[in-house]
Amino acid sequence: MSKRMALTCATAVACLLAGAALAQTTPTVDAPGQGAQAQPGSSGDADVEAIVNALFAVGGNHTGVRASGAKGVCVKGTFTPSPEAPSLSKASHFAKAVPMTARFSMGGGNPGISDKTKPTTRGFAMEFEDPSGPMVFYFVSAPVFSTKTPRQLLDFVTVRLPGPDGKIDPETIQAFARANPETTRQAAWLNARPVPASFAGVDYWGVHAYTLTNAKGDAVIAKLKAVATAGQLGLSDEDLKTKPDSFYADELKERLGKGPATFDFVAILGEPGDPTHDATALWPEENRKTVKLGTIAITALEANAVCDGKTTDPVVNLPEGVAGPADDPLFEIRSPAYAISRSRRAQ
Repeated sequence: MSKRMALTCATAVACLLAGAALAQTTPTVDAPGQGAQAQPGSSGDADVEAIVNALFAVGGNHTGVRASGAKGVCVKGTFTPSPEAPSLSKASHFAKAVPMTARFSMGGGNPGISDKTKPTTRGFAMEFEDPSGPMVFYFVSAPVFSTKTPRQLLDFVTVRLPGPDGKIDPETIQAFARANPETTRQAAWLNARPVPASFAGVDYWGVHAYTLTNAKGDAVIAKLKAVATAGQLGLSDEDLKTKPDSFYADELKERLGKGPATFDFVAILGEPGDPTHDATALWPEENRKTVKLGTIAITALEANAVCDGKTTDPVVNLPEGVAGPADDPLFEIRSPAYAISRSRRAQ
């Protein structure tokens, strides 16, 4: 494994934990649909602040940026629910068309990362806006996360930090991968596919398992996914040679000038035995029933200050009818991680 690969693989991890975010903020614990959340430093088997500090260090300790998703594009649009959506969730966001603010991003805390970087997740953060409150999701361009516990995440990032000589040790990373094979699945997924040609030309997953509950009280476990209507638009090695390091924003501006960029927002319904506690575990989507919840239409670019100024959180900003997993240790540490990251950003 090259030194460059060792570093960029860590950004794939960072993207979900701290990064494709509209903003990072201290959560409000009385938000609808969720109970009290873990406080900073109380993740159970790893210190959350240590995790966030390690993510910043791997990203280069840039100031005034997110721990991940440092490079991104703010956009706006509309979510239109499908007729089937209310049968799965009673959330008012699935009852009528609602406006949305979103942010596409590159994983990692380096605002200068090249858009051509391959083993890094692209992020899609979404806030569906309704008078009852927001519904927020942070998705990434892979169906799995890179670690399954806070302790494993801290170790995963720590082995990618430069040593006293300023160099990354590939052998240490390889030894960690051999001892923790599940941590290689996300990078393998990304490396097996071409670099996306557009933020609007790749699918995004919520990674965690959600519980959707309808007005009758019927509950289903599901993985949530945004499926690009444009299909999977990839760049060949020859294409990459012609692209500058920052082309996504201009490509998206040109694309939106011709019409909305759309995604099908779908629920992949779980079956008995599908894990809800391990975000590194891949559900067999091809063998699962999929229900379309609606259509996301991204219509225009938005000022970055709009996304930077929002105070959203994908754990607490969920409405009645949508709940995150109760048994996934990585999901529950997201709120304190965002709070710490935002504090660092403001310094």
